[in-house]
Amino acid sequence: MIRYFILALLAANPLWAADWPTKPGDIPLSPQELEALAGRTLTFYDDGQSKFSAGGAYSYTYASGDSAFGTYSIAKDGSVCIAYRNGFSRCDLYVRSGERLILIDEKGDRYPIKSE
Repeated sequence: MIRYFILALLAANPLWAADWPTKPGDIPLSPQELEALAGRTLTFYDDGQSKFSAGGAYSYTYASGDSAFGTYSIAKDGSVCIAYRNGFSRCDLYVRSGERLILIDEKGDRYPIKSE
């Protein structure tokens, strides 16, 4: 029920990337694409992996094998926010740029996804 409410808010209030440092050609993921992150693992070029689980659980596994755990949620602006168990939190915007999926962090750093 909550997922549908979030989707309705996103559809009714498209604030896509209003404050994010996007580049020409960047297309933020749609609400449907963001919802489809559940159950997926995204691998970055440094071999780190973001795993989005159904129910909002999240983990990031570093190339070293160490992991950080938390929960994720989709914000009104279309970003994906992570609340880690250690108290740290962050929000990232996922965009398609040409054929690539890219994570943009709050500082504006861009991290292309190697495989999804």
